[in-house]
Amino acid sequence: MSYIEKLLQGAEVDWKPLGEVATLEKGKQLNKSLLTESGRYPAYNGGITYSGFTDRYNYSENKTIISQGGASAGFVNFITTKFYANAHCYVVLPNISRVDNKYVYHLLKMNQENLMSKQLGAGIPALHTTNILGISIPIPCPDNPTKSLEIQRKIVEILDKFTTLEAELEAELDCRKRQYEYYRNQLLSFDMLNRGGQRLNNVTIMSLGELGTFTRGGGLQKKDFTLSGVGCIHYGQIYTYYGTYAKRTKSYVSQEFAQKARKAKNGDLIIATTSENDEDVCKAVAWLGDEEIAVSSDACFYAHTMNPKYVAYYFQTEQFQKQKRCFITGTKVRRVNSNDLAKIKIPVPPLAEQERIASILDKFDTLTNSISEGLPKEIELRRKQYEYYRNQLLSFPEHKATA
Repeated sequence: MSYIEKLLQGAEVDWKPLGEVATLEKGKQLNKSLLTESGRYPAYNGGITYSGFTDRYNYSENKTIISQGGASAGFVNFITTKFYANAHCYVVLPNISRVDNKYVYHLLKMNQENLMSKQLGAGIPALHTTNILGISIPIPCPDNPTKSLEIQRKIVEILDKFTTLEAELEAELDCRKRQYEYYRNQLLSFDMLNRGGQRLNNVTIMSLGELGTFTRGGGLQKKDFTLSGVGCIHYGQIYTYYGTYAKRTKSYVSQEFAQKARKAKNGDLIIATTSENDEDVCKAVAWLGDEEIAVSSDACFYAHTMNPKYVAYYFQTEQFQKQKRCFITGTKVRRVNSNDLAKIKIPVPPLAEQERIASILDKFDTLTNSISEGLPKEIELRRKQYEYYRNQLLSFPEHKATA
């Protein structure tokens, strides 16, 4: 006998459309001038990201929200603080006399992938309310609201233990990432390596242009991808898929296409020169594979004589970011051209020291970013456990919605 069967003890389960036990409210447009990096209340513009808002809030804590527009449309989140819901955000308001607030969240989270697959629109994708309100939700013991809520809350209690543990691990990971960033900035700082001078202990400060050459990528588009062939890196993948370095590519192009493509070789740094935000522009990945790979336009590759990982890690430092910001152009699309990249300064210790620094940072990178080791692996395991038990606990019999 399953846990659900024990809870039900033979009682019926009534499947209802979510719209019969909850309502949706769309957030209100918020002027960007009122948003800050920190503030009294978070202002959610979707299910994932938020900015600070200092004036007032329009929702109390413990609410389920769903991203309404953009690439994250359909993403489900649970907010435990008072918050402001912006225009691209749905707020779920359940009938608490029939369904538990958190019970609805776990069910919607289980349907998140399905919701995200229903995005509509050729430009900015969006999610219609009917896709959400039409989701079937199981109501145990429909004729006994008190018993029904008791069962729902027991399920929530179990699932919350998994999400709480995952949140604790993510908080620890966030702390470690901040420590890693601090240590990386210190290791690669001008002051630490050169102690304020232009030359000390064989460390020289030089421009990237003095140390290598930048080559713009070719006309590679996603439609050119093939299932196999010659490896390639599209600029968008640099900030959505790759880490600091890579030995294998996610995508490929045909041999015929590769012959006319601009290709990076082992040791080159592949840099995204275009992005929608300042953070992602100039993100870079060191190519450590043996074969040459095609590189898309809106990216460039940097051939040099330094340790590839050392250079890639330097691109992640605040010291590099400060220099980069001076060269960013564009409004909706942010760009840095290769001529300006060549002007950015980098400390250049001997190769042996570059390798030592890269080796130290590799260990931090593994602990904070590797999905096969460290905390990310632990978080992924806990997430899979949560999904497994959620599916088990919410797999009620009679999966048929009734009017």
